[in-house]
Amino acid sequence: MRLWASSSSSTSTSRSKTLKDLLEWAESVEIKLGGISISESQDAGLGISSQQDLASNSLVLTVPSAVALSIESPGEGPDDRSVLQLPQVDRKLLETLPWYVQFAVYLNKLDHVSSVKSSKVDMKPWLAALPRAFDTPIHWTKEQQSQLQYDFLQDSIPRQEQQWKQYYDKLDASKWMTWDQFVWGCECARSRAFSGAYTGGAFNPFSYAFTLLLVLVYVGAGLGTLEQAANGAGLVFCAQVLKDFVLPKLFKKKRYVICPVMDMANHKSLAASAEVSFEFFGDAYSLAISNGITVGNDKQVYISYGTRSNDQLLQYYGFVESNNPHDVYILPPLRDWNIAKLEEACGITFAPGRLQKLERAGLLGTTREQMMSTSTDDDQAANSAGGVVVTRAAGVDPAVMQALRALVSTDEEWDNAGGAIGNFVESVGPENECLARLAAKTALELELADKPTTLEQDEELLQKMNQAKSMMDASTEDRLAVLFRIEKKKLLQDTIRKLG
Repeated sequence: MRLWASSSSSTSTSRSKTLKDLLEWAESVEIKLGGISISESQDAGLGISSQQDLASNSLVLTVPSAVALSIESPGEGPDDRSVLQLPQVDRKLLETLPWYVQFAVYLNKLDHVSSVKSSKVDMKPWLAALPRAFDTPIHWTKEQQSQLQYDFLQDSIPRQEQQWKQYYDKLDASKWMTWDQFVWGCECARSRAFSGAYTGGAFNPFSYAFTLLLVLVYVGAGLGTLEQAANGAGLVFCAQVLKDFVLPKLFKKKRYVICPVMDMANHKSLAASAEVSFEFFGDAYSLAISNGITVGNDKQVYISYGTRSNDQLLQYYGFVESNNPHDVYILPPLRDWNIAKLEEACGITFAPGRLQKLERAGLLGTTREQMMSTSTDDDQAANSAGGVVVTRAAGVDPAVMQALRALVSTDEEWDNAGGAIGNFVESVGPENECLARLAAKTALELELADKPTTLEQDEELLQKMNQAKSMMDASTEDRLAVLFRIEKKKLLQDTIRKLG
């Protein structure tokens, strides 16, 4: 979701010129568009749209790998070796940092030092089309963050900022890159890059042709037998396979790529109509309409950014997906639940020592102090506190249901299970299962009741915000916060209904 409104105060004319320059540049560097173009909409910002009917499996975009930006991690880092040759950059240190930090340095080198890649491609028109600001919560005030009404994300944002500042300080980047420029680079990377297992370079016919030539010369000059030459050629082939396919998997290398123009594609979990792939023999990245899918004329061509929850989409991309099938709700860990309220709802008193058993089994989660001391910022919205995860697809985490079965069990059920938490993985009886589900349902109801506003109030507020007159009064941050908490409350309500 590339929102021009948050990227600059450019006029419509200047935005049109930027897009025109981008498309002209794309043609000059042999980026090939087939039946698509870059368009702008009020709701989704910049995106890729069809200019004709697009058939299933049709190739609509190719980007030469020389134009793309890539990071090999762990490994050699940026594909543009001039990034590693910057006097301001400690190469060995940079290669140890997360891929998006390496991209932040890469992008700022292009933006402020030289826009020309080591492949001799000038990236300036593409850089001009990138957003210069993001609507992500790291830029919000504390008051705006509190409007999310979701402790997990409100705790994650300062951890993210703290971690990024540590990386910024490690780089000693303040000598040539401001904090805001560093954050801009990280956010461009996290919102525009895709990744996959690293598979070495593209197919290079020269190495195989040269090997064949050496075989012919070796045999023709009488330097050895055909069998000896074939053995040598086999070793070359095996070495190439080892380099491109075996070693990268062995060392778990990944390649992170930003493909200009392709990076304009927007995300929809259930309506993705195209897929990105690397053409090994063509040395290019491609976008093709998915098998079994057709796209009509003047329609957005969507891709999937992966199984991203709204926590991740808002924190790192700056948008919220309605009815996201991959959405989650992370409640506080079991240790922070109101046990007295659960006992009241279940009409029983939990047996002494059960909580201690759950503690020893590691099912109560960590303390807040432990969480803050071990916090990390990785590709996922980290659940370092061991919070209780509720998903749209599966409901309450099965491990938590296991813990609740043990917690509500009678002495007889506990003895029959041998006093082992592991024996509560499956239902131990209808009455026990009913109480475990009731305990989970009560916890979710308490979480929902603790919100400052109801789902109905939020939906009414969003409706007012969407009215043309009110749009001028509501900030992007206000609207995103309401959209986000609506989705979270819908997920809680749906799970409560399923628990009966």
